[in-house]
Amino acid sequence: MFFQNSPEAVWTGITKALSDVGTIVRKQSLSGGSINSAYRIKTDSDQLYFVKLNRESLLSMFEAEAEGLTELRKAKAIRVPEPIGCGASDGYSWIVTEHIEFGRGDAKTQELFGLQFAEMHRFSAKRFGWHRDNTIGSTSQVNHWSDSWVEFYRTHRLDYQLKLAVNNGFTSSIQKKGERLMANLESFFSSYSPLPSLMHGDLWGGNHGVDSHGNPVIFDPAVYYGDREADLAMTSLFGGCSASFYGAYHESWPLDEGYAVRKTLYNLYHILNHANLFGGGYIMQAESMMDQLLAEI
Repeated sequence: MFFQNSPEAVWTGITKALSDVGTIVRKQSLSGGSINSAYRIKTDSDQLYFVKLNRESLLSMFEAEAEGLTELRKAKAIRVPEPIGCGASDGYSWIVTEHIEFGRGDAKTQELFGLQFAEMHRFSAKRFGWHRDNTIGSTSQVNHWSDSWVEFYRTHRLDYQLKLAVNNGFTSSIQKKGERLMANLESFFSSYSPLPSLMHGDLWGGNHGVDSHGNPVIFDPAVYYGDREADLAMTSLFGGCSASFYGAYHESWPLDEGYAVRKTLYNLYHILNHANLFGGGYIMQAESMMDQLLAEI
């Protein structure tokens, strides 16, 4: 977590930026900010807001997050925190969003989440990618527009992560296997042509919840337009969703039978990213996933 005891000067800057919604009268440090420091603030208008802080050099990360939240809200499918503002001052960058009070969900909530997630994926674009790059965790994520999903995924997802792996010293068989996989990527799409769906991009268990009224909520996005299967695949990678969620999603928008194999292909991107961030067993897991995929060629 970034500096827990932030200087008062940065809060002065945030207060000035939030002059339209009131003056900060109370702030409370929160856990769970991951790579950021997180706070709940209250203004003199009795409104609550959520704040994340990090280094000033990471302002673009928060700007992309704010735009991503706005993009997700355009679909009007799932509750998404409203971005209030972001900026930088006194060595810090920050983002302020609507504060959401979380509650507990049940099978009905998960079913609703599945239906709403499918509805969000129906919000589409003409091409794959997005108008700006963002981050996946703390790693840069390239989103240059492309007319070809296969080429987009090969270049901006797999190849990008494999090049990072070289820079991190992972030059074993993972590179050879990765090159072979990328050369044969079209074989996984021989009878399947995905649409460019609006995607959260990083929907593991820690990036969705339920508000106090039982409405599903998604946050901390890594937005782009891509194959909806990639978004759905990640929901099962770290934390997962319930059978009610997947059943409702499939009922609303059935999946192609090839998803069972492509699920591994899509989650490989995230495992490679974790390998580049944390090393350790993620390297072996990535190689094992590559072996599974290469056996399908």
